[in-house]
Amino acid sequence: MTRAIIRTAVIVALMVAIPLTGPALGETTSEDLAKESKEAYEAFKAYMVDKKNDAVAHGKELLKKTDAEIDKLQAQADEASGDAKVAYEEEIDNLKEKRAAAAKKLDELGDASADSWDDAKEGFTEAYKALYDAYKEALANFK
Repeated sequence: MTRAIIRTAVIVALMVAIPLTGPALGETTSEDLAKESKEAYEAFKAYMVDKKNDAVAHGKELLKKTDAEIDKLQAQADEASGDAKVAYEEEIDNLKEKRAAAAKKLDELGDASADSWDDAKEGFTEAYKALYDAYKEALANFK
């Protein structure tokens, strides 16, 4: 779906870049078309960078909120003793591993090119879902 959106945006950008009025087609030079195409490409690239930056910022916010929830579990673990403390620590270690995996995928998302964007986005989504599911499971285990 995202590739279809990108293709559509490129087509629209090119349509906007090529003027409908002006010199007749025979009078438009290849330099004019090259310049207009480059301007359209640069505008589209800036748009995609903004969207990527928004996605990465959102991912960072999700991880920040998750860190706060892990810290709450850690505080509960600090107050627990015996088997309960061991269970908390195991769950927290699991969450920290999944959090690290999600952070790595978020870094990959930030470094993704247009060609690798879909895979990077899916990778972060799956890693964050695994982290979220593990957190929900940890909460259920300690209620």
